Amino acid sequence: MHQAGWGRAEIVVEPRGHAMFGYGMWHHRARGARTPLYARAVCIGDGARRLVLCCADLGSISHAVRAGVCEVLRDRLGSDFDEAALVLTCTHTHSGPGGCSHEALYNVVTPGFVTAHLRAVVGAIGDAILQAWCSTAPTELRLYEAAFDDAVPVAWNRSLRAYNRNPEVAPRGERECHLALNRTMHVVGFHRDGAVQALLSLFGVHATCIGNRLDLYDGDNKGYAAAHAEQALRAAGAADPVAIFAQATAGDVSPHFHGPGDWARRKQLTGAAEYAYAERNGRAQSDRALSMVAAHPGQPIDGGLDAIFSYADFSAIKADPRFANGNDDARTSEPCHGVSFFAGTPIDGRGMPPVLAWVSKAVARSLKKRRLARLQQLPTADQDYYRRIYAAQGPKAILLEAGRKIILGRPLAQLALPDFLDASTAELKRQARIGAIDRSPLVPTVLPLQIVRIGAIAIVCCPGEFTTTAGARMMHSVGEILQAGGVRQALICTYANDHMGYVTTNEEYQEQCYEGGHTIFGQWTLAAFQTRLTALARELLKPEGARQYDRTTRPPPIPPDELAKRTDLPVPGG
Repeated sequence: MHQAGWGRAEIVVEPRGHAMFGYGMWHHRARGARTPLYARAVCIGDGARRLVLCCADLGSISHAVRAGVCEVLRDRLGSDFDEAALVLTCTHTHSGPGGCSHEALYNVVTPGFVTAHLRAVVGAIGDAILQAWCSTAPTELRLYEAAFDDAVPVAWNRSLRAYNRNPEVAPRGERECHLALNRTMHVVGFHRDGAVQALLSLFGVHATCIGNRLDLYDGDNKGYAAAHAEQALRAAGAADPVAIFAQATAGDVSPHFHGPGDWARRKQLTGAAEYAYAERNGRAQSDRALSMVAAHPGQPIDGGLDAIFSYADFSAIKADPRFANGNDDARTSEPCHGVSFFAGTPIDGRGMPPVLAWVSKAVARSLKKRRLARLQQLPTADQDYYRRIYAAQGPKAILLEAGRKIILGRPLAQLALPDFLDASTAELKRQARIGAIDRSPLVPTVLPLQIVRIGAIAIVCCPGEFTTTAGARMMHSVGEILQAGGVRQALICTYANDHMGYVTTNEEYQEQCYEGGHTIFGQWTLAAFQTRLTALARELLKPEGARQYDRTTRPPPIPPDELAKRTDLPVPGG
């Protein structure tokens, strides 16, 4: 039996018109709040160490958030705090506060970095974790596993053409999008006095029931699932229950119907109907979790705790050929965003107009052709750079070279698009002109990798958004290695510890749907994750004192003078 505790704290952010995180839309601004946003945490101890997992009602976890939380916990817990055993993740609601990262790109619409938001998020996460830490008591942990019935309208694959490219999946027709995903939920139940007092659910589905035309903070489907489950557990006698509904492989999974007539069906959900739809979807997830822990004894989770944590620069990783279709020169590159990223997703969140996307693709392809045709006439550094990005990025029509801060061949400050046509582009150009992003990264490139172990269960904690099949391959790769150490099941927790975009399989990437356009390190990104995480898994099998892995690499600090220029900017219309 383990020692375990749990806690919950509200993220109190005043809605003052800052853009919310997720859709990247200038107009998607918070003017009020419909539901509270929470940080929920569990703490598990085995007598030798403690593992902490906290899930917040946010669109993402940033390095700034993780660094702030670690500082709080070091101050409060001293040497008892183990950074490697801290998992920070989020529900990925698109109706939560933005402006919580120090990198520039995903803050543009906020606009900029908002110190009050970061303080509120770090404070709530810290409070929830400390509650969980201080409330530990003898608790039995059990693992439950069950799939949603095919008829339950909870999730659909939104990029079926890409999914069907994977050789290991059964191809699905356009009326079977609800089957082109992992419909299995895993739940860790925390039992005291013969009853479930808290739970942790892992199931992948985007928290995008609520669209980008509404202006209220809201926990979306995962938030409603947690609230409903906590209410049910309280009614059953739990004194202060906590229910965490975290994400698994949500990258290509939508809560909205995808199939014939999907756009017409989506347009019928507007205003209050979107909130009601989010609540129904969350209720389905809550009902699935509660029915599992009520109807089955579950699998006891016994054994000790372990964790391993490291950072890696994903702009320059050579992938193991085992994970790269035998390719012995498969590499990632500096981050690049494709036209399909800016075009958005057809149901969850549309982006640039189709005509503009078509023109942008033509320009991107022409630029690639011109660059490669005159390669020998360029400086050596440019030759190496173009060879590197075009080999790694493959078929992607590159619109934004985020590493060099270039859009379709032009520096950001020199974009020809008039400011009045797009407010987001205007703000990006303004920040470039005033020197706010000269030396600052647009997106994270040094990323956290983590595996935690609870007895025979391992959880692979990955930043960003893994598609269904990418996550399945990741779990298989790590689980295969950890079997030698007695691990019976490997699970995946995504959106963990930072966020840089998506991870598709190489086959899915070739289709260049939205997810492929947002797989910023190129077509071998998944292979790079498999390479680095399987290496960590092998180290995890060794006694702690014998492990050899990178413990020193960290994301580079953001130049404070540049961060100051994009911090606490005036809110449009405020």
